[in-house]
Amino acid sequence: MKEKRGNLFIISAPSGAGKTSLVKSLLEMMPNLYVSISHTTRPKRPYEIEGVHYNFVDKPKFESLIQTGQFLEYAVVFDNYYGTSKTWVDQQLDDGKDIILEIDWQGAQQVKRLIQNAIKVFILPPSYETLKSRLVGRGDEDNVISHRMDNARNELIHYNEYDFIIINDDFTHALNELKSIVATMKLGYTQQRDYYDDFLDNMLNNDQN
Repeated sequence: MKEKRGNLFIISAPSGAGKTSLVKSLLEMMPNLYVSISHTTRPKRPYEIEGVHYNFVDKPKFESLIQTGQFLEYAVVFDNYYGTSKTWVDQQLDDGKDIILEIDWQGAQQVKRLIQNAIKVFILPPSYETLKSRLVGRGDEDNVISHRMDNARNELIHYNEYDFIIINDDFTHALNELKSIVATMKLGYTQQRDYYDDFLDNMLNNDQN
């Protein structure tokens, strides 16, 4: 009988909505859940570890991976490439692991074209004012905050492209909602069609013997 294939979860949010904290806490609660490690051409920072924070490659290598269709999605951010390995994600899903991609709406659209049953979750702040206050609280300069608020507007208008919406007003409540989505989708027929069809075929065939 076929093994259950893992689910791919795309989680997007504007900067300041609390996505990173939610995902970090969720990983501690769910042992079979993993975050995809992106490839990037950005220089490695002193505290970063190869294969843990990112897979660091040079620009020619990254562009060759693009040409051979090795990415589920990729983007250019501040003159550096970032991308999600298609081979790695497919292998993890085949091994039954659930994978999270923390990407923006543009990356989500790219992935959805290749993996149609990917589950898309959008994290919203409780209000525009809260989002701005969270960004101000980070101590960034005004121009950085303004840039992030502009990006947030661009993110927010794509909320209706997602399967699930979570408003991160109360952290514990938002975390429980996210956990429920991951746990429920693991049981869904649409996501696990091949597994359940094979399971029922075996059950019915055994019943006839």
